[in-house]
Amino acid sequence: MARGAKIYEGKAKILYEGPEPGTIIQYFKDDATAFNAEKKDVIEGKGALNNRFCEHIMTGLNSLGMPTHFIRRINAREQLCHKVEIIPLEVIVRNVSAGSMAKRLGMDEGVQLSRPLVEFSYKDDSLGDPLVAEEHIEVMQWATRSELESMIDMAFRVNDYLSGMMHGIGIKLIDFKIEFGRQYDEQDGMMNLLLADEISPDSCRLWDIETGAKLDKDVFRRDLGNLADAYTEVARRLNILPKGGTASGPQLVK
Repeated sequence: MARGAKIYEGKAKILYEGPEPGTIIQYFKDDATAFNAEKKDVIEGKGALNNRFCEHIMTGLNSLGMPTHFIRRINAREQLCHKVEIIPLEVIVRNVSAGSMAKRLGMDEGVQLSRPLVEFSYKDDSLGDPLVAEEHIEVMQWATRSELESMIDMAFRVNDYLSGMMHGIGIKLIDFKIEFGRQYDEQDGMMNLLLADEISPDSCRLWDIETGAKLDKDVFRRDLGNLADAYTEVARRLNILPKGGTASGPQLVK
């Protein structure tokens, strides 16, 4: 499938114009970054794995009636998606204290929260993606009250789905971040909200239930081992990596 012009290049993905109006091609890079790209490396096969993770999760959510931008995977590193206007917010769902929340509130990592918690951060690398309140979002007109309520509802639904999926393979979902976009529907003249960007170990914290071993990007952030090995282990458990397959091997796209 032929790509169009490059629209955007971020730390982990490149977006191109798609083959039809209203579509894009999302390309997954092998680049790994942390701390707002202060730490960088190239992890062979990471892009192909994240493409596969994203396909698996988005397809499952689509089947449950969750509106997402995902259409289909094209090849090992690319997927076809609906073109959306990204809302400049990261929606973070936390089940267990970890990362910036634990540091910010002086908590030990690994404390089970009394209920899932939703946080919002403003997407701006130059500002360090600051945490913002719902009132900030409405006053700055990044999203409407109706959109906020829909994002929170969808975030909890994603959390239920991902938590169950991961628990079934012996992994605890600690937290994750997602993004949303707007798509104009010409038929009804409405602006629809779609789950966009990606869901992968790049955007989730995943801990082995028995050992507590980290199977997400914290392996790279904290120099805990080989990131490709961690992602491959998650893919193996999800049965989206054929037995004996590797992160960069051709078996991944069969």
